[in-house]
Amino acid sequence: MSETKRDKNSRVNVIKFALLVSFICSLLITAAVSGLKKFQQENIELDKKINLLAAANLIDTGKKPSKQKTNALYDKHIQAVIVDNRGKILKTDTPKSMHMYFYKTDGVIQGYILPINSRGLWGKIHGYLALENDGQTVSGFSVYSHSETPGLGGEIESTWFEKNFKGKKIFNSHNKFVSVGIAKGKVANLPENERKNYVDGISGATLTGKYLSEGIKSTLTRYEAVSINLRRAKPAATKKESKESHAKKQNPL
Repeated sequence: MSETKRDKNSRVNVIKFALLVSFICSLLITAAVSGLKKFQQENIELDKKINLLAAANLIDTGKKPSKQKTNALYDKHIQAVIVDNRGKILKTDTPKSMHMYFYKTDGVIQGYILPINSRGLWGKIHGYLALENDGQTVSGFSVYSHSETPGLGGEIESTWFEKNFKGKKIFNSHNKFVSVGIAKGKVANLPENERKNYVDGISGATLTGKYLSEGIKSTLTRYEAVSINLRRAKPAATKKESKESHAKKQNPL
Protein backbone atom coordinates (compact mmCIF):
# COMPACT_ATOMS: atom_id res chain seq x y z
CA MET A 1 0.00 0.00 0.00
CA SER A 2 2.82 2.37 0.79
CA GLU A 3 4.33 1.75 -2.67
CA THR A 4 0.96 2.51 -4.33
CA LYS A 5 0.63 5.71 -2.32
CA ARG A 6 4.11 6.78 -3.26
CA ASP A 7 3.34 6.12 -6.93
CA LYS A 8 0.28 8.39 -6.78
CA ASN A 9 2.36 11.20 -5.32
CA SER A 10 5.29 10.72 -7.63
CA ARG A 11 6.75 13.70 -9.46
CA VAL A 12 5.41 12.42 -12.78
CA ASN A 13 1.85 12.20 -11.46
CA VAL A 14 2.07 15.65 -9.90
CA ILE A 15 3.24 17.11 -13.22
CA LYS A 16 0.46 15.29 -15.08
CA PHE A 17 -2.12 16.60 -12.63
CA ALA A 18 -0.79 20.18 -12.93
CA LEU A 19 -0.86 19.99 -16.73
CA LEU A 20 -4.42 18.66 -16.66
CA VAL A 21 -5.58 21.48 -14.36
CA SER A 22 -3.79 24.05 -16.55
CA PHE A 23 -5.45 22.62 -19.67
CA ILE A 24 -8.92 22.72 -18.11
CA CYS A 25 -8.36 26.29 -16.87
CA SER A 26 -7.20 27.34 -20.34
CA LEU A 27 -10.35 25.88 -21.88
CA LEU A 28 -12.54 27.70 -19.35
CA ILE A 29 -10.76 31.03 -19.91
CA THR A 30 -10.99 30.64 -23.70
CA ALA A 31 -14.69 29.85 -23.46
CA ALA A 32 -15.27 32.84 -21.17
CA VAL A 33 -13.38 35.22 -23.46
CA SER A 34 -15.24 33.95 -26.53
CA GLY A 35 -18.57 34.25 -24.76
CA LEU A 36 -17.87 37.77 -23.51
CA LYS A 37 -16.37 39.07 -26.76
CA LYS A 38 -19.77 39.91 -28.22
CA PHE A 39 -20.80 41.81 -25.08
CA GLN A 40 -17.45 43.62 -24.95
CA GLN A 41 -17.86 44.77 -28.55
CA GLU A 42 -21.40 45.92 -27.84
CA ASN A 43 -20.17 47.94 -24.85
CA ILE A 44 -17.43 49.54 -26.95
CA GLU A 45 -19.95 50.55 -29.61
CA LEU A 46 -22.35 51.84 -26.96
CA ASP A 47 -19.58 53.91 -25.38
CA LYS A 48 -18.75 55.43 -28.77
CA LYS A 49 -22.39 56.38 -29.27
CA ILE A 50 -22.48 58.02 -25.83
CA ASN A 51 -19.38 60.05 -26.67
CA LEU A 52 -20.79 61.09 -30.05
CA LEU A 53 -23.97 62.31 -28.35
CA ALA A 54 -21.92 64.11 -25.68
CA ALA A 55 -19.74 65.84 -28.29
CA ALA A 56 -22.89 67.07 -30.02
CA ASN A 57 -24.31 68.29 -26.68
CA LEU A 58 -27.25 65.92 -26.99
CA ILE A 59 -26.51 64.49 -23.53
CA ASP A 60 -24.59 65.91 -20.59
CA THR A 61 -20.85 65.25 -20.63
CA GLY A 62 -19.90 62.67 -18.01
CA LYS A 63 -23.36 61.09 -17.85
CA LYS A 64 -24.28 57.72 -19.33
CA PRO A 65 -27.92 57.14 -20.30
CA SER A 66 -29.36 53.64 -20.45
CA LYS A 67 -28.61 51.46 -23.45
CA GLN A 68 -32.15 51.90 -24.77
CA LYS A 69 -32.09 55.70 -24.45
CA THR A 70 -28.62 55.93 -25.98
CA ASN A 71 -29.61 53.91 -29.03
CA ALA A 72 -32.85 55.88 -29.42
CA LEU A 73 -31.03 59.25 -29.26
CA TYR A 74 -28.33 58.04 -31.62
CA ASP A 75 -30.81 56.76 -34.22
CA LYS A 76 -32.79 60.00 -34.03
CA HIS A 77 -29.98 62.54 -34.12
CA ILE A 78 -26.77 60.99 -35.53
CA GLN A 79 -26.06 60.11 -39.16
CA ALA A 80 -22.81 58.38 -40.11
CA VAL A 81 -21.48 59.47 -43.51
CA ILE A 82 -18.46 58.84 -45.73
CA VAL A 83 -16.73 61.74 -47.52
CA ASP A 84 -13.84 62.17 -49.93
CA ASN A 85 -11.01 64.71 -49.66
CA ARG A 86 -13.18 67.32 -51.41
CA GLY A 87 -15.91 67.03 -48.81
CA LYS A 88 -18.28 65.17 -51.13
CA ILE A 89 -20.53 62.56 -49.52
CA LEU A 90 -19.95 59.06 -50.89
CA LYS A 91 -22.30 56.09 -50.97
CA THR A 92 -19.59 53.47 -50.45
CA ASP A 93 -16.28 53.29 -48.62
CA THR A 94 -13.02 53.65 -50.56
CA PRO A 95 -9.34 53.41 -49.53
CA LYS A 96 -9.04 57.21 -49.40
CA SER A 97 -12.46 58.03 -47.96
CA MET A 98 -13.03 59.45 -44.48
CA HIS A 99 -15.73 58.82 -41.91
CA MET A 100 -17.66 61.48 -40.03
CA TYR A 101 -21.11 62.13 -38.56
CA PHE A 102 -23.86 64.71 -38.94
CA TYR A 103 -25.94 65.54 -35.89
CA LYS A 104 -29.50 66.69 -36.43
CA THR A 105 -32.51 68.18 -34.70
CA ASP A 106 -35.91 67.49 -36.29
CA GLY A 107 -34.09 66.27 -39.41
CA VAL A 108 -32.13 69.52 -39.83
CA ILE A 109 -28.33 69.27 -39.75
CA GLN A 110 -26.98 71.25 -36.81
CA GLY A 111 -23.34 70.36 -37.33
CA TYR A 112 -20.88 67.54 -37.82
CA ILE A 113 -18.60 65.35 -35.73
CA LEU A 114 -15.07 64.28 -36.61
CA PRO A 115 -13.27 61.23 -35.16
CA ILE A 116 -10.06 62.22 -33.37
CA ASN A 117 -7.24 59.64 -33.44
CA SER A 118 -4.27 61.36 -31.87
CA ARG A 119 -0.90 60.43 -30.48
CA GLY A 120 -0.71 60.63 -26.70
CA LEU A 121 2.14 60.39 -24.23
CA TRP A 122 1.64 56.65 -23.59
CA GLY A 123 -0.58 55.58 -26.46
CA LYS A 124 -3.36 56.61 -28.80
CA ILE A 125 -6.10 59.07 -27.85
CA HIS A 126 -9.48 58.43 -29.45
CA GLY A 127 -12.38 60.84 -29.27
CA TYR A 128 -14.74 63.12 -31.16
CA LEU A 129 -14.75 66.81 -32.00
CA ALA A 130 -18.07 68.38 -33.00
CA LEU A 131 -18.50 71.62 -34.93
CA GLU A 132 -21.56 73.71 -35.62
CA ASN A 133 -22.90 74.01 -39.15
CA ASP A 134 -20.99 77.25 -39.68
CA GLY A 135 -17.92 75.04 -40.14
CA GLN A 136 -15.80 76.94 -37.64
CA THR A 137 -17.34 76.91 -34.14
CA VAL A 138 -16.66 73.95 -31.85
CA SER A 139 -19.82 72.63 -30.22
CA GLY A 140 -18.26 69.85 -28.16
CA PHE A 141 -15.44 67.40 -27.53
CA SER A 142 -15.21 63.96 -25.92
CA VAL A 143 -12.62 61.23 -25.34
CA TYR A 144 -13.59 57.56 -25.19
CA SER A 145 -10.20 55.82 -25.12
CA HIS A 146 -6.68 56.76 -23.98
CA SER A 147 -3.64 55.52 -22.06
CA GLU A 148 -2.68 58.75 -20.32
CA THR A 149 -1.69 58.93 -16.65
CA PRO A 150 -4.69 59.17 -14.26
CA GLY A 151 -4.83 62.56 -12.55
CA LEU A 152 -2.50 64.11 -15.14
CA GLY A 153 -2.94 63.51 -18.87
CA GLY A 154 -5.94 61.34 -18.03
CA GLU A 155 -7.82 64.55 -17.28
CA ILE A 156 -8.53 64.84 -21.02
CA GLU A 157 -11.66 62.75 -20.42
CA SER A 158 -12.83 64.82 -17.44
CA THR A 159 -16.00 66.89 -17.71
CA TRP A 160 -14.29 70.23 -16.98
CA PHE A 161 -11.74 69.70 -19.76
CA GLU A 162 -14.20 68.54 -22.40
CA LYS A 163 -16.63 71.40 -21.68
CA ASN A 164 -13.85 73.95 -22.31
CA PHE A 165 -14.05 73.25 -26.04
CA LYS A 166 -17.61 74.46 -26.49
CA GLY A 167 -17.75 77.77 -28.37
CA LYS A 168 -14.08 77.79 -29.37
CA LYS A 169 -13.15 78.79 -32.93
CA ILE A 170 -10.86 77.09 -35.45
CA PHE A 171 -10.22 80.45 -37.18
CA ASN A 172 -8.24 83.30 -35.66
CA SER A 173 -9.08 87.01 -35.59
CA HIS A 174 -7.64 87.35 -39.14
CA ASN A 175 -10.02 84.66 -40.44
CA LYS A 176 -7.14 82.22 -40.89
CA PHE A 177 -7.44 78.52 -40.01
CA VAL A 178 -5.43 77.77 -36.85
CA SER A 179 -7.39 74.85 -35.32
CA VAL A 180 -8.17 74.75 -31.58
CA GLY A 181 -5.35 73.89 -29.19
CA ILE A 182 -4.61 73.13 -25.56
CA ALA A 183 -2.81 76.01 -23.87
CA LYS A 184 0.24 75.65 -21.63
CA GLY A 185 -1.63 76.86 -18.59
CA LYS A 186 -4.74 79.02 -18.46
CA VAL A 187 -6.35 80.60 -21.52
CA ALA A 188 -6.75 83.79 -19.48
CA ASN A 189 -2.97 84.22 -19.62
CA LEU A 190 -2.95 84.34 -23.44
CA PRO A 191 -3.36 87.50 -25.54
CA GLU A 192 -7.06 88.31 -25.79
CA ASN A 193 -7.21 87.76 -29.56
CA GLU A 194 -5.93 84.16 -29.15
CA ARG A 195 -8.22 83.00 -26.36
CA LYS A 196 -11.02 81.84 -28.63
CA ASN A 197 -8.63 79.33 -30.26
CA TYR A 198 -7.44 77.60 -27.06
CA VAL A 199 -8.73 75.70 -24.04
CA ASP A 200 -7.17 75.55 -20.58
CA GLY A 201 -4.23 73.16 -20.33
CA ILE A 202 -3.80 70.40 -17.77
CA SER A 203 -1.25 70.99 -15.05
CA GLY A 204 1.61 68.49 -15.28
CA ALA A 205 0.47 67.15 -18.67
CA THR A 206 2.14 69.48 -21.16
CA LEU A 207 3.09 66.70 -23.59
CA THR A 208 -0.41 65.21 -23.59
CA GLY A 209 -1.80 68.67 -24.45
CA LYS A 210 0.84 69.13 -27.16
CA TYR A 211 0.14 65.80 -28.84
CA LEU A 212 -3.63 66.19 -28.61
CA SER A 213 -3.41 69.70 -30.10
CA GLU A 214 -1.40 68.31 -33.01
CA GLY A 215 -3.88 65.46 -33.48
CA ILE A 216 -6.88 67.80 -33.54
CA LYS A 217 -5.19 70.14 -36.02
CA SER A 218 -4.23 67.23 -38.28
CA THR A 219 -7.83 65.95 -38.26
CA LEU A 220 -9.33 69.37 -38.97
CA THR A 221 -6.87 69.86 -41.83
CA ARG A 222 -7.92 66.57 -43.44
CA TYR A 223 -11.60 67.47 -43.16
CA GLU A 224 -11.20 71.13 -44.11
CA ALA A 225 -13.03 70.59 -47.42
CA VAL A 226 -16.14 69.62 -45.44
CA SER A 227 -15.85 72.78 -43.33
CA ILE A 228 -15.40 74.91 -46.46
CA ASN A 229 -18.57 73.48 -47.99
CA LEU A 230 -20.54 74.24 -44.84
CA ARG A 231 -19.13 77.76 -44.55
CA ARG A 232 -20.11 78.42 -48.17
CA ALA A 233 -23.60 77.03 -47.64
CA LYS A 234 -24.23 78.92 -44.40
CA PRO A 235 -24.74 82.41 -45.89
CA ALA A 236 -27.20 80.99 -48.43
CA ALA A 237 -29.10 79.23 -45.66
CA THR A 238 -29.16 82.39 -43.60
CA LYS A 239 -30.47 84.37 -46.57
CA LYS A 240 -33.16 81.79 -47.21
CA GLU A 241 -34.16 81.76 -43.55
CA SER A 242 -34.35 85.55 -43.66
CA LYS A 243 -36.70 85.45 -46.67
CA GLU A 244 -38.86 82.80 -45.03
CA SER A 245 -39.00 84.86 -41.85
CA HIS A 246 -39.95 87.97 -43.83
CA ALA A 247 -42.66 86.05 -45.71
CA LYS A 248 -44.03 84.70 -42.45
CA LYS A 249 -44.26 88.19 -41.05
CA GLN A 250 -46.11 89.29 -44.20
CA ASN A 251 -48.39 86.27 -44.10
CA PRO A 252 -48.45 84.66 -40.63
CA LEU A 253 -50.87 81.98 -41.79
